Amino acid sequence: MTDIALTESLAQARERLHQALQKAGRPLNDATLLAVSKTKPAALIRQAWELGQREFGENYLQEALEKQVVLADLDDIVWHFIGPLQSNKTRSVAEHFDWMHSVDRLKIAKRLSEQRPPRLAPLNICLQVNISREASKSGVMPEDVMGLAREIAQLPHLCLRGLMAIPAPAKTLEAQREPLAALKQLLTSLQAALPQAPLDTLSMGMSDDLEAAVLEGATLVRLGTAIFGARGAA
Repeated sequence: MTDIALTESLAQARERLHQALQKAGRPLNDATLLAVSKTKPAALIRQAWELGQREFGENYLQEALEKQVVLADLDDIVWHFIGPLQSNKTRSVAEHFDWMHSVDRLKIAKRLSEQRPPRLAPLNICLQVNISREASKSGVMPEDVMGLAREIAQLPHLCLRGLMAIPAPAKTLEAQREPLAALKQLLTSLQAALPQAPLDTLSMGMSDDLEAAVLEGATLVRLGTAIFGARGAA
């Protein structure tokens, strides 16, 4: 991917997000673009950083750690882990990331809290919700979110920020909005039940449903191919 192509694609992604926010009647700074940089080289991430992008999402732990070493001089970069995580790999996330989006078990949360270095700020946590109840997807079931959130909110080195979901694909805007609205309602319920937690985050919306997500209150929108090109393209 050339510098010009990345400049154009990142500008287009930002403009699409801004237009969606305007249509939703929300301030332009009300949602953040999370650049999903999995499979992309560190050099491309650096180029995006030079264009003002600060938040990057990674799915594959070893690949992400290698890129973090190369990009260690970018001290204001914000790393989000957005993929599934095995319990034997929690330490690396606890030590090297700012956000963890895919927590769906108390065991994982406890390990992250225990392994978070005291010198670092609490690890920002989103609970992954299986909002469409798909057997093939990870995530806590909606009816179990409240109980898990109450437990995680007590862990000392974590900061429970909100919810994440990847709904089942839908063809119309109305159908896309339905599960996203349900996720928003879950967050509203959590905010009422846990006023001490800074529950301000809805991590939802990708290339196919960005507009629907913004209409339903998304605060972190995850875009990968739209910014960096197809998987395998450098």
